[in-house]
Amino acid sequence: MTEMRQIEAQTHAVPDADACWDAFLRRDRSFDGRFVGAVLTTGIYCKPSCAARHPRRENMIFLADPEAARAAGFRACLRCRPDEVGRDRLAVEAAVTFIAAAETPPSLEAVAAHAGYSPHHFHRLFRREMGMTPAAYARSLRTERLKSALEDGGSVTGAIYEAGYNAPSRAYADAERHLGMTPSAWKHGGRGVAIRHAVVQTSLGRVLVAGTERGLCRISFDEDEADLLRRFPKAEILPADEAFSALAVQLVRLIDAPAESLELPIDVSGTAFQQAVWAALRAIPPGETRTYGEIAAAIGRPGAVRAAGTACGDNVLAVLIPCHRVLRSDGSLGGYAYGVERKKKLLEREKG
Repeated sequence: MTEMRQIEAQTHAVPDADACWDAFLRRDRSFDGRFVGAVLTTGIYCKPSCAARHPRRENMIFLADPEAARAAGFRACLRCRPDEVGRDRLAVEAAVTFIAAAETPPSLEAVAAHAGYSPHHFHRLFRREMGMTPAAYARSLRTERLKSALEDGGSVTGAIYEAGYNAPSRAYADAERHLGMTPSAWKHGGRGVAIRHAVVQTSLGRVLVAGTERGLCRISFDEDEADLLRRFPKAEILPADEAFSALAVQLVRLIDAPAESLELPIDVSGTAFQQAVWAALRAIPPGETRTYGEIAAAIGRPGAVRAAGTACGDNVLAVLIPCHRVLRSDGSLGGYAYGVERKKKLLEREKG
């Protein structure tokens, strides 16, 4: 019977069994729903986070999903209930649609009731799947609507209410956190914002470093003041003072002789998802790399690999937010906004 199961399962086996085994050993919840592990000796399949005692490695195979496991003759574990992962994911997707359709952020109770779960349980479930709470997700959507409304023209006040805010004060508080500047400044290309900048020479080429009084807002290769003006046409573009020049020197050292990550203040705009990806990038130690799939899993969104890659591409702080440390799943370098050769050299330096 064991041999028959193994033969039946071969056509549905996942390609990277070693990575799956490592996830099982860690009981890594972020991999739930991406595959299941089936035990040849007992005929049971489990999700990666199952708390049951691990079988011997030679007795375990990994399949793409519960359907493949059942087709091969395995039955679901009664302890971890792997079939419910799919149901949970569908419930979260339904909640996402419900939140997006609401004119104002719905309560946790309303979202949970729509999904068919208790509020407490669904709060944990949503955060596990999305990397943020339902309330945080609703706020991020509202901020995105505000950003779009501001870019479409019209009055700032009109954009605030069109985005679903009940009062301007809440909109300004959210904008300060997610847009990196006030709604009126965003609408008017940085009007009222002072941005200091410097163009410094590094061993990998010329680098533009720019920042507001809150923190760095742009680090990029092969750009200069003209590029900064195109991004913020109404901002006051100022030369570097003594303090900002010292900060730019730190960035040069980070590029030329990387030893450890720098903790510098930043002022960048981004959705809640982008902010989560960028935070995960900054958590990668120098000399190490991650795949796009690992970044997605790290923020609780294992299915959002493509979106994680897009968020890496949207990074405006080269090297400081180290998107160059992210590789494709096959270990190849993948793309890089400033050239793959630069990415290769940055990684080589960090590995010493």
